[in-house]
Amino acid sequence: MDFGQIVQSITVYALPLLFAITLHEAAHGYAARKFGDQTAFMLGRISLNPAKHIDPVGTIVVPLAMALLNTGFIFGWAKPVPVNFNNLRNPKKDMIWVAAAGPGANLVMAVFWAIMARVALELGGFGSFWWLMAIAGIQVNVILMVFNLFPLLPLDGGRVLSGLLPPKLAWEYNKIEPYGMFILIGLIVTGLLTPIIFPIIQVVVQWLVTLFIL
Repeated sequence: MDFGQIVQSITVYALPLLFAITLHEAAHGYAARKFGDQTAFMLGRISLNPAKHIDPVGTIVVPLAMALLNTGFIFGWAKPVPVNFNNLRNPKKDMIWVAAAGPGANLVMAVFWAIMARVALELGGFGSFWWLMAIAGIQVNVILMVFNLFPLLPLDGGRVLSGLLPPKLAWEYNKIEPYGMFILIGLIVTGLLTPIIFPIIQVVVQWLVTLFIL
């Protein structure tokens, strides 16, 4: 992969990735405020300003490394928005909506980029810069949505599952949270996570392509 291709890859993915992680985190904060927790609002995290959400490693280092290694897609994350679930009016039920808000924002953005892909296809055809950026936007947002909905704490999907389980089961399930990231890293390193989430990613992307682009 030559320098020009690296620059093109970074340019194509930079804007979709930045918006994907920014709106994902802002959506969590906005939903938390709606359901009674002002923590994110008081810390200025309900913002569309990317600087409020940038994580040096997840937002810059990891995506840049993936571009340099020519992985075929670029992935990253932002600083998690702080939410005090005890401040929610109905913590167990409201936690579901707060957790789902981030992936929900990614779904909305994936639909937006699918519409932009159709527009780019009409105006510039396959391979144009805006077409490539729109496709990158679909990929990034679908990957973030599906990955974050994986039912393992502390991911959003884990929060949703915890909120849906009966109280006793939820209490037992929540005990795995301190080990959740280690389990997740293990699933990623061993390659066990890919065959679980990749088919779902493919289905969602195909649905967007069929519905908005073809």
